[in-house]
Amino acid sequence: MRKLFKTLALVGALIGSIANADACTNFIITRGASTDGSNMVTYAADSHQLYGALYQYVPGKYTPWMDVTEWDTGRYIGKISQAPVTYRTLGNSNEHSLFITETTFGGRPELEDPNGGIDYGSLIYITLQRAKTAREAIDVIVELANTYGYCSSGESFSIIDTEEAWIMELIGKGPEDKGIVWVARRIPDGYVSAHANQARITTFPWDDPENCLYAKDVADVARKFGWFEGEDKDFSFSEAYAPADFGALRGCEARVWAFFRTVADDMDQYEDYAMGHNKENRMPLWVKPSKKVSPKVLMDCMRDHYEGTKMDMTTDIGAGGEGCPYRWRPMYFEVDGVEYCNERATATQQTGFWLVGQARPGKVGILWFGTDDAATSPLTPIYVTSTEVPECLKEGNGSMLKYSDTSMFWITNRIAQFAYLRYNNVGKHVRSVVDKWENEAFGLVEQIDEAIANTSNVKKQRKVATEFSVGTAQRLFDKWVELDKYLMVKYIDGNVKGEDANGFIDNGNGKDIPGKIEQPGYTEAWKRAVAADKGDILKVVK
Repeated sequence: MRKLFKTLALVGALIGSIANADACTNFIITRGASTDGSNMVTYAADSHQLYGALYQYVPGKYTPWMDVTEWDTGRYIGKISQAPVTYRTLGNSNEHSLFITETTFGGRPELEDPNGGIDYGSLIYITLQRAKTAREAIDVIVELANTYGYCSSGESFSIIDTEEAWIMELIGKGPEDKGIVWVARRIPDGYVSAHANQARITTFPWDDPENCLYAKDVADVARKFGWFEGEDKDFSFSEAYAPADFGALRGCEARVWAFFRTVADDMDQYEDYAMGHNKENRMPLWVKPSKKVSPKVLMDCMRDHYEGTKMDMTTDIGAGGEGCPYRWRPMYFEVDGVEYCNERATATQQTGFWLVGQARPGKVGILWFGTDDAATSPLTPIYVTSTEVPECLKEGNGSMLKYSDTSMFWITNRIAQFAYLRYNNVGKHVRSVVDKWENEAFGLVEQIDEAIANTSNVKKQRKVATEFSVGTAQRLFDKWVELDKYLMVKYIDGNVKGEDANGFIDNGNGKDIPGKIEQPGYTEAWKRAVAADKGDILKVVK
């Protein structure tokens, strides 16, 4: 997202693909690959500028024209015609259980059209207002971009409904030719797919409209610019419009690999590809999981830091003395003339919001929604038919420049910042609370599903769904406010206060003086690194 590769032509593809701070991650699960028979999609909207809020669109009576504002920047672009019929939306979903998410791959800068009439973010949110199904969404996206022109760089879209799951990749045609070239592929049922800021569709079938759709000139535009020669059957979208380099593999495809590796067998064969060492050993667009994927497993995949791999961010010296899996920007650094990279994992500190969408056949869809870093933030269930947004998630309740005491974004950030300082203690504790909350929330959803199923009155169904969604989100917010206070008391000053069944242990004198304090210190790896660096000075002389 966020024009990830816009500086490509100026600073080179290697730096542009991994060093830019703004990037997103999508995982896609088809019905046959999920434990509950739902199509699922994830989204981490990562940006140093993006505020975490739940967007809402309410259908009503509007003028024939609507304003388009660039999602990234707030820049006014222009007007487009309003649709005669629109649907209610919440975040990246609508009332018909259609979900659309994205990652930006950037691609060829020559194909950007700054004068285009619609950006990638507006494409998502306007399409959700106008389409009921994934196939309809593809048609709307194409019509909007070709009618008004497209002003963003290359994008990968995840599009799911209750029946189908698609990955769609698109890019402009350049300032001289309005519109987009694109390919959309239906993910086979029983498989999972993913994308993370690198175009992943290579060759594709040209005669299978049930499972593959594309622009008629998708190969011709590449031929025009000299990026492809040959027959249509040999045309690779990603090779033509977003050829991968080290940065694209290590900073982007590695996140896909980490997900595939978690849910499918035999993925270690692509380790050299993920690490940027062998771009010829390309991963497939989709894989069959070793077992069906549950919503909770999918949520936890979004919390990955390459644990258990060579790129594990919790074990090297960069993790400090308390196993912090984050590396502050910039992502490249140089020592004695040699350039190095920090890892860009799925979970990252600069997330605005993140989600797991469930398009559930026969049931109302669920938007599991959270703010800030996925590794330290919980998801709350929002029924897609809800008619209200919880106060703690509303647009306008705080911003990136204005702190709000009632904002979920700011309370999750407070806790995350503390966790980063002492990750192997505070971070571990936060994660246990997150897991407890989400596991309990699944049980609550089952109860509400039953309540909705027991009434045929649509208005009552929406009322039940709304009251639950709003009330649950607000309870979570209250819980996180208390967690923030608790963590400060328990872990202040590098200590860990002991607890029993009654709470914190005092010394028995009735003065609220701690009676049990542990001092866990630093990791063994960190102590050894300090000894190697300054051992001659710090050594105890006896």
